[in-house]
Amino acid sequence: MEFFSTPKDIVITSHQNPDGDAYGSSFGLQSVLTNLGHNAVVISPTDHAAYIGWLPGVEGVINFEGKDQPKAIKLIQKADAIFCLDFSALNRIKEMEVHIRVSRAVKVLVDHHQEPEDFADYVFWNEKAAATCELLYLMCEELGWEDKIDKDAAICLYTGILTDTGSFKFDATTADIHRIAGKLIEKGIRPSKIHRTLFDNQSVDRLKFLGFALNERLHYLPEYRLAYFKFSQADLKQFNSQKGDTEGIVNYGLGIEGVIFSAIFVEMEDMVKMSFRSVDDFSVSEFARENFNGGGHKNAAGGRSFETLDAVEKKFLNLLPIYKEQLLAQPA
Repeated sequence: MEFFSTPKDIVITSHQNPDGDAYGSSFGLQSVLTNLGHNAVVISPTDHAAYIGWLPGVEGVINFEGKDQPKAIKLIQKADAIFCLDFSALNRIKEMEVHIRVSRAVKVLVDHHQEPEDFADYVFWNEKAAATCELLYLMCEELGWEDKIDKDAAICLYTGILTDTGSFKFDATTADIHRIAGKLIEKGIRPSKIHRTLFDNQSVDRLKFLGFALNERLHYLPEYRLAYFKFSQADLKQFNSQKGDTEGIVNYGLGIEGVIFSAIFVEMEDMVKMSFRSVDDFSVSEFARENFNGGGHKNAAGGRSFETLDAVEKKFLNLLPIYKEQLLAQPA
Protein backbone atom coordinates (compact mmCIF):
# COMPACT_ATOMS: atom_id res chain seq x y z
CA MET A 1 0.00 0.00 0.00
CA GLU A 2 1.59 3.27 -1.17
CA PHE A 3 -0.49 5.08 1.46
CA PHE A 4 1.74 3.69 4.23
CA SER A 5 5.03 4.71 2.59
CA THR A 6 5.13 7.91 4.69
CA PRO A 7 4.58 8.30 8.45
CA LYS A 8 0.92 8.25 9.50
CA ASP A 9 -1.13 8.53 12.69
CA ILE A 10 -2.76 5.11 13.04
CA VAL A 11 -5.37 3.70 15.42
CA ILE A 12 -5.59 -0.06 15.92
CA THR A 13 -8.62 -1.69 17.50
CA SER A 14 -10.11 -5.15 17.96
CA HIS A 15 -13.34 -6.59 19.34
CA GLN A 16 -14.78 -6.07 22.83
CA ASN A 17 -13.54 -8.41 25.57
CA PRO A 18 -10.33 -9.07 23.61
CA ASP A 19 -8.82 -12.54 23.49
CA GLY A 20 -5.36 -13.76 22.52
CA ASP A 21 -5.88 -13.26 18.79
CA ALA A 22 -7.43 -9.80 19.19
CA TYR A 23 -4.62 -8.49 21.38
CA GLY A 24 -1.94 -10.55 19.68
CA SER A 25 -2.83 -9.04 16.31
CA SER A 26 -3.25 -5.54 17.76
CA PHE A 27 0.10 -5.32 19.51
CA GLY A 28 1.89 -7.33 16.85
CA LEU A 29 0.73 -4.84 14.22
CA GLN A 30 1.51 -1.88 16.47
CA SER A 31 5.10 -3.08 16.77
CA VAL A 32 5.42 -3.54 13.00
CA LEU A 33 3.93 -0.13 12.21
CA THR A 34 6.14 1.57 14.80
CA ASN A 35 9.19 -0.07 13.23
CA LEU A 36 8.01 1.33 9.88
CA GLY A 37 8.05 4.85 11.36
CA HIS A 38 4.33 5.31 12.00
CA ASN A 39 2.69 6.62 15.16
CA ALA A 40 0.42 3.70 16.08
CA VAL A 41 -1.82 3.45 19.14
CA VAL A 42 -4.05 0.58 20.30
CA ILE A 43 -7.54 1.47 21.59
CA SER A 44 -9.59 -1.38 23.06
CA PRO A 45 -13.40 -1.15 23.27
CA THR A 46 -13.26 -2.76 26.72
CA ASP A 47 -10.76 -3.86 29.32
CA HIS A 48 -8.90 -7.15 28.90
CA ALA A 49 -8.55 -10.34 30.92
CA ALA A 50 -5.47 -10.92 33.07
CA TYR A 51 -4.29 -13.92 31.05
CA ILE A 52 -3.25 -11.66 28.14
CA GLY A 53 -2.12 -8.72 30.25
CA TRP A 54 1.54 -9.67 29.88
CA LEU A 55 1.79 -9.18 26.11
CA PRO A 56 4.39 -6.67 24.93
CA GLY A 57 2.69 -3.31 24.43
CA VAL A 58 -0.33 -3.90 26.68
CA GLU A 59 0.87 -1.29 29.14
CA GLY A 60 0.14 1.40 26.55
CA VAL A 61 -3.38 0.32 25.56
CA ILE A 62 -6.21 2.84 25.87
CA ASN A 63 -9.43 1.40 27.30
CA PHE A 64 -12.32 3.20 25.59
CA GLU A 65 -14.59 2.47 28.57
CA GLY A 66 -12.07 4.01 30.95
CA LYS A 67 -11.07 7.51 32.00
CA ASP A 68 -9.13 8.08 28.77
CA GLN A 69 -12.20 7.94 26.51
CA PRO A 70 -11.93 11.65 25.53
CA LYS A 71 -8.31 11.05 24.52
CA ALA A 72 -9.34 7.97 22.54
CA ILE A 73 -12.03 9.92 20.65
CA LYS A 74 -9.51 12.62 19.70
CA LEU A 75 -7.05 9.99 18.46
CA ILE A 76 -9.77 8.44 16.29
CA GLN A 77 -10.73 11.84 14.92
CA LYS A 78 -7.16 12.75 13.93
CA ALA A 79 -6.18 9.29 12.65
CA ASP A 80 -4.98 8.91 9.07
CA ALA A 81 -5.76 5.20 9.16
CA ILE A 82 -7.69 2.80 11.39
CA PHE A 83 -6.96 -0.94 11.47
CA CYS A 84 -9.92 -3.06 12.55
CA LEU A 85 -8.67 -6.47 13.65
CA ASP A 86 -10.38 -9.75 14.49
CA PHE A 87 -14.00 -8.64 14.08
CA SER A 88 -16.28 -8.57 11.06
CA ALA A 89 -18.91 -6.00 12.11
CA LEU A 90 -18.63 -2.63 13.83
CA ASN A 91 -21.21 -3.57 16.47
CA ARG A 92 -18.47 -5.76 17.98
CA ILE A 93 -16.66 -2.66 19.29
CA LYS A 94 -19.51 -1.30 21.44
CA GLU A 95 -19.45 2.50 21.95
CA MET A 96 -16.49 2.91 19.62
CA GLU A 97 -18.71 1.97 16.67
CA VAL A 98 -20.15 5.41 16.03
CA HIS A 99 -16.74 7.10 16.15
CA ILE A 100 -15.09 4.60 13.80
CA ARG A 101 -18.05 4.65 11.43
CA VAL A 102 -18.01 8.43 10.91
CA SER A 103 -14.22 8.73 10.79
CA ARG A 104 -12.74 9.86 7.48
CA ALA A 105 -9.59 7.83 8.09
CA VAL A 106 -8.62 5.04 5.71
CA LYS A 107 -10.06 1.89 7.25
CA VAL A 108 -8.37 -1.49 6.95
CA LEU A 109 -10.13 -4.70 8.00
CA VAL A 110 -8.04 -7.79 8.79
CA ASP A 111 -10.23 -10.65 9.95
CA HIS A 112 -11.27 -14.29 9.59
CA HIS A 113 -14.89 -14.26 10.79
CA GLN A 114 -17.83 -14.97 8.54
CA GLU A 115 -19.95 -12.35 6.75
CA PRO A 116 -17.79 -9.21 7.08
CA GLU A 117 -19.62 -5.90 7.12
CA ASP A 118 -18.85 -3.60 4.17
CA PHE A 119 -17.29 -0.60 5.95
CA ALA A 120 -13.54 -0.77 5.21
CA ASP A 121 -11.52 0.74 2.36
CA TYR A 122 -9.12 -2.20 2.32
CA VAL A 123 -9.99 -5.75 3.35
CA PHE A 124 -7.58 -8.61 4.11
CA TRP A 125 -10.06 -11.34 4.96
CA ASN A 126 -10.23 -15.11 4.81
CA GLU A 127 -12.76 -17.09 6.85
CA LYS A 128 -10.63 -20.22 6.44
CA ALA A 129 -7.70 -18.65 8.23
CA ALA A 130 -7.07 -20.01 11.70
CA ALA A 131 -6.34 -16.62 13.25
CA THR A 132 -6.16 -12.93 12.46
CA CYS A 133 -2.51 -13.15 13.50
CA GLU A 134 -1.98 -15.60 10.63
CA LEU A 135 -3.49 -13.10 8.19
CA LEU A 136 -1.36 -10.28 9.59
CA TYR A 137 1.80 -12.29 9.01
CA LEU A 138 0.70 -13.05 5.44
CA MET A 139 -0.11 -9.36 4.93
CA CYS A 140 3.37 -8.42 6.14
CA GLU A 141 4.84 -10.91 3.67
CA GLU A 142 2.81 -9.43 0.80
CA LEU A 143 3.73 -5.84 1.67
CA GLY A 144 7.41 -6.57 2.28
CA TRP A 145 7.13 -5.78 5.99
CA GLU A 146 8.31 -9.17 7.26
CA ASP A 147 11.68 -7.76 8.34
CA LYS A 148 9.82 -5.32 10.62
CA ILE A 149 8.46 -8.19 12.70
CA ASP A 150 10.75 -8.03 15.72
CA LYS A 151 10.78 -10.36 18.73
CA ASP A 152 7.98 -8.51 20.54
CA ALA A 153 5.76 -8.61 17.45
CA ALA A 154 6.57 -12.30 17.01
CA ILE A 155 5.53 -13.04 20.61
CA CYS A 156 2.19 -11.31 20.00
CA LEU A 157 1.49 -12.99 16.65
CA TYR A 158 2.47 -16.43 17.97
CA THR A 159 0.15 -15.91 20.96
CA GLY A 160 -2.81 -15.19 18.68
CA ILE A 161 -2.11 -18.24 16.55
CA LEU A 162 -1.60 -20.46 19.61
CA THR A 163 -4.87 -19.43 21.25
CA ASP A 164 -7.06 -19.47 18.13
CA THR A 165 -5.81 -22.89 17.00
CA GLY A 166 -6.33 -24.38 20.46
CA SER A 167 -2.59 -25.02 20.73
CA PHE A 168 -2.53 -26.26 17.10
CA LYS A 169 -5.30 -28.83 17.52
CA PHE A 170 -8.33 -27.27 15.77
CA ASP A 171 -9.31 -28.20 12.21
CA ALA A 172 -8.12 -24.84 10.86
CA THR A 173 -4.53 -25.76 11.75
CA THR A 174 -2.72 -26.08 8.42
CA ALA A 175 0.78 -26.68 7.13
CA ASP A 176 1.05 -22.93 6.49
CA ILE A 177 0.18 -22.17 10.11
CA HIS A 178 3.11 -24.34 11.18
CA ARG A 179 5.33 -22.61 8.61
CA ILE A 180 4.38 -19.21 10.03
CA ALA A 181 4.87 -20.43 13.60
CA GLY A 182 8.34 -21.64 12.59
CA LYS A 183 9.18 -18.23 11.11
CA LEU A 184 8.07 -16.54 14.33
CA ILE A 185 10.19 -18.91 16.42
CA GLU A 186 13.16 -17.89 14.27
CA LYS A 187 12.66 -14.34 15.58
CA GLY A 188 13.88 -15.60 18.96
CA ILE A 189 10.66 -16.33 20.85
CA ARG A 190 10.27 -19.22 23.34
CA PRO A 191 7.07 -21.16 22.58
CA SER A 192 7.18 -23.08 25.86
CA LYS A 193 7.32 -19.84 27.86
CA ILE A 194 4.39 -18.35 25.94
CA HIS A 195 2.35 -21.52 26.47
CA ARG A 196 3.10 -21.62 30.20
CA THR A 197 2.28 -17.94 30.65
CA LEU A 198 -1.05 -18.37 28.87
CA PHE A 199 -2.24 -21.69 30.25
CA ASP A 200 -0.21 -22.60 33.37
CA ASN A 201 -0.49 -19.35 35.28
CA GLN A 202 -3.92 -19.56 36.91
CA SER A 203 -5.13 -18.32 40.27
CA VAL A 204 -6.31 -20.75 42.96
CA ASP A 205 -9.80 -19.25 42.66
CA ARG A 206 -9.87 -19.97 38.94
CA LEU A 207 -8.81 -23.60 39.43
CA LYS A 208 -11.49 -24.06 42.09
CA PHE A 209 -14.01 -22.48 39.72
CA LEU A 210 -13.01 -24.94 37.00
CA GLY A 211 -13.54 -27.83 39.42
CA PHE A 212 -16.96 -26.40 40.32
CA ALA A 213 -17.80 -26.06 36.62
CA LEU A 214 -17.00 -29.68 35.86
CA ASN A 215 -18.64 -31.07 39.00
CA GLU A 216 -21.71 -28.87 39.37
CA ARG A 217 -22.43 -27.01 36.14
CA LEU A 218 -21.73 -29.52 33.37
CA HIS A 219 -24.89 -30.83 31.67
CA TYR A 220 -24.47 -33.85 29.40
CA LEU A 221 -27.18 -34.76 26.88
CA PRO A 222 -25.99 -37.88 25.05
CA GLU A 223 -29.22 -38.09 23.04
CA TYR A 224 -28.07 -34.91 21.26
CA ARG A 225 -24.32 -35.57 21.48
CA LEU A 226 -24.13 -32.32 23.39
CA ALA A 227 -22.78 -30.83 26.62
CA TYR A 228 -23.29 -27.38 28.07
CA PHE A 229 -22.38 -25.20 31.05
CA LYS A 230 -24.54 -22.59 32.74
CA PHE A 231 -23.21 -19.99 35.20
CA SER A 232 -25.16 -17.40 37.19
CA GLN A 233 -23.68 -14.21 38.57
CA ALA A 234 -23.85 -15.85 41.99
CA ASP A 235 -21.63 -18.68 40.70
CA LEU A 236 -19.08 -16.17 39.44
CA LYS A 237 -19.13 -14.19 42.68
CA GLN A 238 -18.70 -17.34 44.76
CA PHE A 239 -15.27 -17.94 43.21
CA ASN A 240 -14.25 -14.29 42.86
CA SER A 241 -14.36 -14.79 39.11
CA GLN A 242 -12.41 -12.29 37.03
CA LYS A 243 -12.74 -11.27 33.37
CA GLY A 244 -11.56 -14.23 31.30
CA ASP A 245 -12.07 -16.93 33.95
CA THR A 246 -14.78 -18.66 31.87
CA GLU A 247 -12.52 -18.61 28.79
CA GLY A 248 -11.89 -22.10 27.45
CA ILE A 249 -14.32 -23.93 29.74
CA VAL A 250 -16.67 -24.60 26.82
CA ASN A 251 -13.96 -26.77 25.22
CA TYR A 252 -14.16 -29.27 28.07
CA GLY A 253 -17.57 -30.33 26.79
CA LEU A 254 -15.98 -31.56 23.56
CA GLY A 255 -13.66 -33.72 25.64
CA ILE A 256 -16.54 -36.09 26.40
CA GLU A 257 -16.57 -39.12 24.15
CA GLY A 258 -19.18 -38.75 21.42
CA VAL A 259 -19.93 -35.06 22.04
CA ILE A 260 -19.76 -32.87 18.94
CA PHE A 261 -21.49 -29.71 20.24
CA SER A 262 -20.65 -27.80 23.44
CA ALA A 263 -22.07 -24.55 24.77
CA ILE A 264 -21.59 -22.20 27.71
CA PHE A 265 -24.03 -19.62 29.07
CA VAL A 266 -22.73 -16.92 31.42
CA GLU A 267 -24.97 -14.42 33.18
CA MET A 268 -23.50 -10.93 32.98
CA GLU A 269 -24.87 -7.72 34.51
CA ASP A 270 -26.74 -6.67 31.39
CA MET A 271 -27.06 -9.81 29.27
CA VAL A 272 -26.31 -13.51 28.92
CA LYS A 273 -23.08 -14.16 27.06
CA MET A 274 -22.65 -17.50 25.32
CA SER A 275 -20.05 -19.44 23.38
CA PHE A 276 -20.50 -22.47 21.15
CA ARG A 277 -17.98 -25.05 19.94
CA SER A 278 -18.37 -27.99 17.59
CA VAL A 279 -16.43 -30.52 15.59
CA ASP A 280 -16.86 -31.81 12.05
CA ASP A 281 -19.59 -30.21 9.92
CA PHE A 282 -22.06 -28.90 12.49
CA SER A 283 -21.93 -25.10 12.11
CA VAL A 284 -22.25 -23.32 15.43
CA SER A 285 -21.87 -20.05 13.53
CA GLU A 286 -25.18 -20.67 11.76
CA PHE A 287 -26.75 -21.85 15.02
CA ALA A 288 -25.66 -18.69 16.84
CA ARG A 289 -26.63 -16.38 14.01
CA GLU A 290 -30.09 -17.88 13.58
CA ASN A 291 -30.96 -18.09 17.27
CA PHE A 292 -28.78 -15.94 19.53
CA ASN A 293 -27.74 -12.73 17.76
CA GLY A 294 -24.28 -14.13 17.18
CA GLY A 295 -21.90 -15.68 14.71
CA GLY A 296 -18.24 -16.42 14.21
CA HIS A 297 -16.66 -19.51 12.68
CA LYS A 298 -18.12 -22.85 11.67
CA ASN A 299 -16.72 -24.59 14.76
CA ALA A 300 -16.37 -21.65 17.16
CA ALA A 301 -18.97 -18.94 17.64
CA GLY A 302 -20.56 -16.67 20.19
CA GLY A 303 -23.91 -15.11 20.93
CA ARG A 304 -25.78 -12.93 23.37
CA SER A 305 -29.26 -12.49 24.76
CA PHE A 306 -31.01 -9.92 26.94
CA GLU A 307 -33.40 -12.51 28.37
CA THR A 308 -32.86 -14.13 31.77
CA LEU A 309 -30.38 -16.97 32.15
CA ASP A 310 -33.15 -19.51 32.72
CA ALA A 311 -35.08 -18.24 29.69
CA VAL A 312 -31.97 -18.60 27.52
CA GLU A 313 -31.40 -22.13 28.76
CA LYS A 314 -35.04 -23.03 28.06
CA LYS A 315 -34.85 -21.59 24.55
CA PHE A 316 -31.62 -23.51 23.90
CA LEU A 317 -33.10 -26.82 25.07
CA ASN A 318 -36.27 -26.26 23.03
CA LEU A 319 -34.15 -25.76 19.91
CA LEU A 320 -32.31 -29.06 20.22
CA PRO A 321 -35.01 -31.32 18.73
CA ILE A 322 -34.87 -29.19 15.58
CA TYR A 323 -31.16 -29.89 15.22
CA LYS A 324 -31.17 -33.49 16.51
CA GLU A 325 -31.01 -35.17 13.11
CA GLN A 326 -28.13 -32.95 12.03
CA LEU A 327 -26.25 -33.54 15.27
CA LEU A 328 -26.65 -37.32 15.14
CA ALA A 329 -25.58 -37.39 11.49
CA GLN A 330 -22.07 -36.12 12.30
CA PRO A 331 -19.20 -38.65 12.06
CA ALA A 332 -18.54 -40.64 15.21
